[in-house]
Amino acid sequence: MQNDSPFHRYSPSRGITRRDFLWQSGGGLGGLALASMLGGERVCAVTAPHHPAKAKRVVQFFMAGAASHIDLFDFKPELVKRDGQASDFGEPVEAFQNGLGPWLKPVWDFTPYGQCGKMLSETVAPLGAVVDEMAFIHNLVGKSGVHSAATLLQATGFQLPGFPGAGCWVSYGLGSMNDNLPTFVVLPDHRGFGSNGVKNWDSAFLPSQHSGTIIYPGAETPIADLFPHKAGSYISPKTEADAQRLMAELNREHAATREGDQRLDARIRSYELAAKMQLAAPEALDLKAEPAHVQKLYGLDRGPQTWAKEINGEEETFHFAQKCLAARRLLERGVRFVQVWSGNDNGFPRRNWDSHEDIRRDHGPLSMGMARGAAAFIQDLKQRGMLEDTIILWTTEFGRMPSSQGGKGRDHNPYVFTNWLCGGGIKGGVTHGESDPWGYKPLDRKNPTLVYDIHATILHLLGIDHTQLVFRHNGIDRRLTDVHGHVIDALLA
Repeated sequence: MQNDSPFHRYSPSRGITRRDFLWQSGGGLGGLALASMLGGERVCAVTAPHHPAKAKRVVQFFMAGAASHIDLFDFKPELVKRDGQASDFGEPVEAFQNGLGPWLKPVWDFTPYGQCGKMLSETVAPLGAVVDEMAFIHNLVGKSGVHSAATLLQATGFQLPGFPGAGCWVSYGLGSMNDNLPTFVVLPDHRGFGSNGVKNWDSAFLPSQHSGTIIYPGAETPIADLFPHKAGSYISPKTEADAQRLMAELNREHAATREGDQRLDARIRSYELAAKMQLAAPEALDLKAEPAHVQKLYGLDRGPQTWAKEINGEEETFHFAQKCLAARRLLERGVRFVQVWSGNDNGFPRRNWDSHEDIRRDHGPLSMGMARGAAAFIQDLKQRGMLEDTIILWTTEFGRMPSSQGGKGRDHNPYVFTNWLCGGGIKGGVTHGESDPWGYKPLDRKNPTLVYDIHATILHLLGIDHTQLVFRHNGIDRRLTDVHGHVIDALLA
């Protein structure tokens, strides 16, 4: 489906006018009235589904730093048997650092869960309660062992910056289900962003209203600049209304001379949404409004605590579960895509999944928090009848090596890793694709799963043919799946 955006044709070669200067300086602060004038224009690409949709919305859990598949989800008895022996891959191996020490068995014991008997590590045991709803992919391969490139690939479908995030494409493709809240929301780790920061959810060449909106649930100011500063504020209802009337007039004049240029429309929609969020967002993010039994389900019944200096499971559980509960409240109010992050960018001591030094120390608290929050989230959606039309995707940028690094850590492994999906038309209690006996590469190296296949499958469940969700930019028809991708039919319920 081709977009008629003029982005690749527009040239700013003419001189700047007084109206241009006023627009660029004011940024359309009061341009709400113009939105109604432009409201008849198309705001989403897929005006009718390409085929019947099974899902309406998506949640993406992203583990920043690279979670270890072989310590969490992909049980390898061969590693248990060979623990401590010199690692022999039978082929030359390119390690990211110096992680080719002896074989290292899974740090935690594995136990079967659910009717499907899926083996899960004890550190993610809470997911055992919902494992029959989950589908695991153990043969996913990446293209890079570098955090920034690998993160972008999973988040945007491309290794280089400058491409829209997956949530941006869903927003662009399907549009909003609630005009008072963003279509795409990002809930970062409370300590900061993962690799690439906002590039993971920026709209790039898509209209700007499709960018992810950053929200910090539970913070004093969950959304930046949602309200004007109170102290010494010169803004009043009268001055705001006057400013809106003036800017609406300037914006109408500006739009009249630029018919077909959608950038003004995108900017106006962004400011219109910001104004509406002043009323809708505080209610949506009021986690204290949840009843006691829901707070307990998520492990939030004790409220914020004074946490230990060292990374610990209680703190990770509280913050991740808080984001999961906020995600559920946003989804049920019409947000279409929510991205939930665990872990921030590199630092020491570790506050991410990049466990080169000590898997148990880092992965233990992070995985405990993730599993408790995600399990509660899945149970909560199911009891509300929302799981059947909500897709959940758990991912990370790559996996970790079956050999040890420094005795207790693991190096990067882009050659194979795990994703899991749940809900929204996904068949539960199944595994698609296996890794080899060591969790080093796919068992069937000629037929791995790629991120494009996962993106294609998610779009398919949303009623979108991934080959038809296209935006022309710089003379090229771009899409989330680039020129790749196949729907994974074996995962469809």
